[in-house]
Amino acid sequence: MSIKQCVNLLRGLSINSYKTTIPISCRLVHTTCRRLDLNEFFEDPKNWSKEEIKVGRSWRVAELRLKSNEDLHKLWYILLKEKNMLLTMEHHCKENYTLFPNPERIDKVEESMSNVETVVRERNKAYYQLETGETGERPGKVIHDPIGMKHWRNLTQHVIPKWNNKFFNLYNPQGYDPNEVEQFHKLFKEKNAREIRSGKKKERRYVRALLRRFPNLDIAYLKEQYPHFNFERELDSSRVHGHFEKRLDIKKN
Repeated sequence: MSIKQCVNLLRGLSINSYKTTIPISCRLVHTTCRRLDLNEFFEDPKNWSKEEIKVGRSWRVAELRLKSNEDLHKLWYILLKEKNMLLTMEHHCKENYTLFPNPERIDKVEESMSNVETVVRERNKAYYQLETGETGERPGKVIHDPIGMKHWRNLTQHVIPKWNNKFFNLYNPQGYDPNEVEQFHKLFKEKNAREIRSGKKKERRYVRALLRRFPNLDIAYLKEQYPHFNFERELDSSRVHGHFEKRLDIKKN
């Protein structure tokens, strides 16, 4: 087939024995304008004088799981570019004592980047577990500091052993009195228990105030929000309905 026949075939014309025509369909590809200068670090000039900019929500993990690795790679750099631009604009507004519109955009971008990293880590773990039987993550273990507190630390390689490393021994001293460590743990547990009790008391007082002020609240919803509150006992208490006749509109659902 000659070049001319190929051209006619692509144009959809009939050629000799070919009695059918082949239509050619095409679509337009739209791309944003490229700015290869410092304007990449600044927002579009049409938004500089606005006090509010309409933006969407952050990317969710369920949505990112449907994308390919290539799309996630592109999206990561788009979000990184957007984050650099927003931080630059925030710094510029602070220097000029102007209002930075929609500062929650930075939080949305950071949340999206965190979700992208979560999805990529999930795929890496699945790949390494399938190929090698391991997660591929940096190994770690639970260690005890000099006062006996537990911490998770990622393992790293060192040229000098820790017993010969003067910097490690300087910031991780050893040789505390066991009796003092035991006394510290007792006081620490007592402090945590006191904070838990105080939090439960504050929660009970808050729920009682809600029931006194809004007697028609949905009790089932409150039970889901405050599982530690004993509604069966507190609804008959004078702390909820006061020192007068019990309100009959409070339903025990």
